[in-house]
Amino acid sequence: MDIENQRILIIVNTLKEGTSALLEEAKSYFKERGKEVLVIPLNNNFSSGGLSDKDIAITMGGDGTLLHCARILAGADIPILGVNAGDFGFITEISKDEWIEAYEEYIAGKLEVSRRVMFNANVTREGSIIASFRGLNDAVIRSSSVSRIIRLRVFLSKTYIGRYRADGVILATPTGSTAYSMAAGGPILHPEMDAFILNPICPFTLSNRAIIIPGDESLEIEIEREQRAGIMLTIDGQDVFQLTPGDRVAVKKSSKCCLIIRSNKRNFYEVLRTKLNWAGEPNA
Repeated sequence: MDIENQRILIIVNTLKEGTSALLEEAKSYFKERGKEVLVIPLNNNFSSGGLSDKDIAITMGGDGTLLHCARILAGADIPILGVNAGDFGFITEISKDEWIEAYEEYIAGKLEVSRRVMFNANVTREGSIIASFRGLNDAVIRSSSVSRIIRLRVFLSKTYIGRYRADGVILATPTGSTAYSMAAGGPILHPEMDAFILNPICPFTLSNRAIIIPGDESLEIEIEREQRAGIMLTIDGQDVFQLTPGDRVAVKKSSKCCLIIRSNKRNFYEVLRTKLNWAGEPNA
C-alpha cells in the first residue's frame, strides 16, 4: 500500500445526525496529511465508474450507508471502513470516536479485512431477464399489502423444494442474518461464512422452516399465477422492484465480494452481545 499517495473516497449520509461534524473532522484530518479525498453524499446518484483508483472507502452514517456503498463498489476491490455516526452497528463496527485510530491502524497493517459474501438476483419475465440486482444483506419477496398471503414455488439448484404460502420469503447472507431474517426467526451466522439462509416469513404451513444452504447453491422462486395481492422484491431493504404473477427470481452467490475493514475493539460475538443485550446475569 502506497501510504503517501493514498486516495480516499468518503460516502456520507448527510441526513443522519452527526455526520456533518464527522465529515468536517475527516476533511481537516486528511488535508493536514496531504491526502486526495473525494466526498460523495449518499443521496447523489453515482456509480463505480471512475472510482477504481481509490485505495479505501470510508462510509459515514450507519449500516444502511455501508450497504448502499457495498452494492456500488462490489468488484472494485476497495476496502470499506464503515463508521457509524451513532455508536456502532452490526456491520459498521467502528464508532465516530474510533475512526481515526482505526484508519491509522489499518494503513499500518494492524487491521484485517473481512470478505463478505454478496449475491446476484435476476428477475425473468416471459423468458427474458428484465431486472438485475446485487446485494449484501438480503433479497426479500413479499406481499405489498398488509396481512396478505402470497403463493410461491421454491427451487434449490433446480430441485423443487415446495410450495410456500406465506407472507413472503427471505434469502439472507451471513451478513444479513442479523437483519430482517433474524426478526423473522432465522438463525444468526458468522458474517464470513460461505452460506445463505432461506427463511419463509410467517408460513401458513408450520413445517416450512428456515434452512441454511451452502453458498454455491442457486435459488429460484416462481411467483404463482393466482395471487390476491401485489408482490415486490426488495434488495437490502433499499432497492424495490414490483413483481407480477409468473415472474421467476433467481438468486445466487456473486463472484464479487464486499471488503470490510474489521475493528479490533470488538469482535462479532461482542457486537451480538451488546446489540442484542445478551446479559446472561441473574438480573437479566
